[in-house]
Amino acid sequence: MISSSAFLKGTRAVQCFRPLHTTLIANMPIKVGEKLPAVEVHENEPGNKVSMDQLFKGKKGVLFAVPGAFTPGCSKTHLPGFVEQAAALKSKGVQEVACISINDAFVMAAWGKEHGAGGKSRHVLEHVSSRVRPGINPTFKGNITFAKIAFKVRMLADPTGAFTKAVDLLLDNDQIVAVLGNKRSQRYAMLVEDGVVKNINVEPDGTGLTCSLASNMLSELV
Repeated sequence: MISSSAFLKGTRAVQCFRPLHTTLIANMPIKVGEKLPAVEVHENEPGNKVSMDQLFKGKKGVLFAVPGAFTPGCSKTHLPGFVEQAAALKSKGVQEVACISINDAFVMAAWGKEHGAGGKSRHVLEHVSSRVRPGINPTFKGNITFAKIAFKVRMLADPTGAFTKAVDLLLDNDQIVAVLGNKRSQRYAMLVEDGVVKNINVEPDGTGLTCSLASNMLSELV
């Protein structure tokens, strides 16, 4: 049985490295210079699909993965850190921050809501005309424009693990499977520009909380 401390360990500073494979297989973990695969994941609900090769197209973004929504280390440290540092990351040119996990879309949406990942919607009032227009309340001479919601962190669900398998970062750990019910993603964070990986930090044991944290990613951005 794995304790909750397994998701909270790794508080000491260690150097991140890529996991080593002892078996000969065709796939290898995604590395710097490679493009994100064209695999669809879900956002908010199963019918809302996002293709990972398009997520950061023409953008500079950060993608971080967690072993499981609502698990101790992910909820106390990993996700909150990126929510809190979202503005700082964007001040350094990051246009999109996304979290991905092998969970369903409803769970990811609820988890993100609990931590304020969606940010706040802003209503912008524009007086664009001094005359009454058809369909507009005659007591208000103008139009109301609603600005798009500025998401701090987009919550992406990889329910079957298709994306995680495609980038070869599956956490195949019997103890974690016993606790969470299925194989999960290793914990990592990557910097992506126009769909191409520019930097990636994978936790040495797949679950620790060191090099994949928001503070570490922030320090690596120029």
